Amino acid sequence: MSNQTRQDAASIRRPFHALIRQVLHLQESAQRTALAFAIGVFIAFSPVYGLHTAMVVACTWLFDLNFVALLTGAFVNNPWTIVPILGVTYWTGAWLLGHTETPAFNWTDLSVSGIYDQVVPYLIPFALGGFVLSVIGALLAYPVAYLLILRYRSTFSPPPSHPLPPPDQVS
Repeated sequence: MSNQTRQDAASIRRPFHALIRQVLHLQESAQRTALAFAIGVFIAFSPVYGLHTAMVVACTWLFDLNFVALLTGAFVNNPWTIVPILGVTYWTGAWLLGHTETPAFNWTDLSVSGIYDQVVPYLIPFALGGFVLSVIGALLAYPVAYLLILRYRSTFSPPPSHPLPPPDQVS
């Protein structure tokens, strides 16, 4: 590869790397990135299924948080973890409310009103468990993410950034 080709490739990479750094909020503090991840974990355990992605977009827009960190935290709840999370969410809420028996589900009555009547006893324990696990998950995720970010940043030395030239003064 000729010297000119290498310089051309490097000049293309610089703006691309700057764009990636901007999109990933790599210039922001470790605290802010860890906070975005922790809020994402809060969203992952929240009991409002179907709205997790919308909540990530809303938090990104409202609070100008790192979208990738938020989405990564929210993806703690994914197709492989949803069943255990649902079970632990209900169990936590039922345990906190002192419910010792699990309501039975009648599979013979699958009408809308029948399903509604059977699901109602699960709602309050599920909502309470989801809120409690959201708070616990976020409180645990923040320090873990913060330490991992600090460790990563200490071992990864970013390329030196060159200051932009001053703008031309056109009179």
